[in-house]
Amino acid sequence: MISIFHNSVKGEFAAVNELIVGSLHSDVDLVENIGHYIVEAGGKRLRPLLVLISAMANGYRGEQHITAAAVIEFIHTATLLHDDVVDMSALRRGRQTANSQWGNAPSVLVGDFLYSRAFQMLVEIGSMPIMATIADASNLISEGEVQQMANAGNPDISEVVYTEVIYKKTAVLFEASARIGAILANESQQAMADFGRHLGLAFQISDDVLDYRGVSEEIGKNIGADLAEGKMTLPLIYTRDNADPATAKLIRDLVKGQHGSEFNTILNVIEASGGLDYALTIARREADRARLALADLPDSQYTEALHALAEFATARTR
Repeated sequence: MISIFHNSVKGEFAAVNELIVGSLHSDVDLVENIGHYIVEAGGKRLRPLLVLISAMANGYRGEQHITAAAVIEFIHTATLLHDDVVDMSALRRGRQTANSQWGNAPSVLVGDFLYSRAFQMLVEIGSMPIMATIADASNLISEGEVQQMANAGNPDISEVVYTEVIYKKTAVLFEASARIGAILANESQQAMADFGRHLGLAFQISDDVLDYRGVSEEIGKNIGADLAEGKMTLPLIYTRDNADPATAKLIRDLVKGQHGSEFNTILNVIEASGGLDYALTIARREADRARLALADLPDSQYTEALHALAEFATARTR
């Protein structure tokens, strides 16, 4: 399925990758080493793909979507570098994280370099609406990171708060990516922004399910990492709210760090309670809402690719 949306913008995607590599140049070797390590680690690059496909689905035929897509990837990569330091993660995309290889300080500083390089490239585009979209999204991402950190170890997080955090941390950059495509094409932004927001929510909720149901080698990160970090994600929230009092207490104690690792026990409880199925149902609802946002978009290979992205968000295994 993934080839559908890559193939729809194959030439443009190759140009984005070339621009990303070229824009990593620095006179400081450590900057280039870490930058190349994280950028070339693989990944689906859904966010820059979304910029490209959104622009072309709305009739854009210029060149600035290439630069805009690279900007989005740099911002996303910067957040990954910072994220891994905050979460003390050791594995991403099946490899050691940059902070595991080089340490926390270099990872944070190279993340800052990527942020600043992204804004240099934004100046080249010269669009105030795009600058505003990126600035607003970057601010919300940072706010979401702080909010998630403040919530770590709190077993009483509600589904409403969880959704608010994942919107800021994940969905807002999908939303910005889709919106930028419409801005470049001088078309109405709301439908594409709605598509991106719901796509991002579906993607993150599915990712949280994979933290319990996935295979470490396939998804490229340690299974159970969210629970180990004291994060209340949707499967766990549902289980806490629908389990017997003893199980709810066990969940609260685990999230607060008052027990050792009991991942298999919790996984069995989440499965039995329907927590994973519930979360996937919500993810699919968000994917359906994303597809509905495309109702007025003309039929084309690019619109088909957007629909395929929505399907992929909840069907993926990594």
